[in-house]
Amino acid sequence: MEAGLGAFGLVFLAELGDKSMVLAVAFAARYRPWPVIGGIAIAALVMLGLATALGAALGTALPQRVLALGGGVLFLAFGLWTLRGGDDEEDEATTLRGGSVLLGVTLAFLVAEFGDKTMLATAALASTQAAIPTWIGASLGMTAASGLAVGVATLAGRRLPPRVLRLAAAGAFLLFGVLLLWEGFRG
Repeated sequence: MEAGLGAFGLVFLAELGDKSMVLAVAFAARYRPWPVIGGIAIAALVMLGLATALGAALGTALPQRVLALGGGVLFLAFGLWTLRGGDDEEDEATTLRGGSVLLGVTLAFLVAEFGDKTMLATAALASTQAAIPTWIGASLGMTAASGLAVGVATLAGRRLPPRVLRLAAAGAFLLFGVLLLWEGFRG
């Protein structure tokens, strides 16, 4: 129990203000909150499960440059997809179904957070604490921090025009795409 609470607290605090919160806001600005939170939770369980199972060796086994370049392309695609949008009156269900939002959010979070400090911190914790509570606590911590961002974005979305939210979300995706590509090319 102590390992799970410690992992929750560490990951929750590490995620506050991190790129995953901005990513959560970007998705929440365009889609319903539950598929977004679901995608975040799935990504957290998968990614932090890998970190827990493989430990610190995982971070050194994967080339960071390839991950950054792949992530940059994916984020640019999400940005363009978001810009494509449609009418402000258009129902989001006509552009994406809940399942594809869930899958898109899951993939985006897996790419954005792979090799991130959260994953490395979880691997380090799992090397000295019980694996299952560490994995569950870390996954819940990441989901809670990003869920907080989704909640704020959802509340703000009721007060802002959909076109402004869509442009802000697209801008966030495009910015992260360019930053990841820059990181990948810099090596």
